[in-house]
Amino acid sequence: MLRSLKALALALVVGGAPIAADAASDGRGPVTNLPLPRFVSMKAAEGNVRRGPSLSHRIDWVYVRRDMPLEITAEYGHWRRVRDRDGAGGWLHYALLSGSRTVIVEKDRLVVLARPVPDAPGVAEFGLGVIAALGKCLPDWCEIEAGGHSGWAPKSALWGVGRDELRD
Repeated sequence: MLRSLKALALALVVGGAPIAADAASDGRGPVTNLPLPRFVSMKAAEGNVRRGPSLSHRIDWVYVRRDMPLEITAEYGHWRRVRDRDGAGGWLHYALLSGSRTVIVEKDRLVVLARPVPDAPGVAEFGLGVIAALGKCLPDWCEIEAGGHSGWAPKSALWGVGRDELRD
């Protein structure tokens, strides 16, 4: 409930600073010209999530998980508005973020498979909340790697990849 209230406060109060629109009319960020929304990951081991896009804005909380996937929903100067898998978020400095893609496993005891077909043999089992590196993605499957194990998982069991996203 507290996170929901913080997210609502973030949406309503931005400290008077001019805030970039969530996406330009063509779905691109006004600063980077990259697609909005888009997924990234935490480069830093710790990042202050602020109420607005500057150091003068209050810190609402701190992300403390390196490689955690986040979704960028807006840009303003060197700041990116992000949200996590729970829908909570705020503004982070771009230097804390990486374009390296990761996902969070959203299913307990997810068996990753040798090939992207339902009857393929399992090669590993990942627990709920595991952060995995994201590789290739097909319409319904993505290749992921964590803890030295890799395999294919259904997109529906992952957060940090778009449902229609394809990756080579």
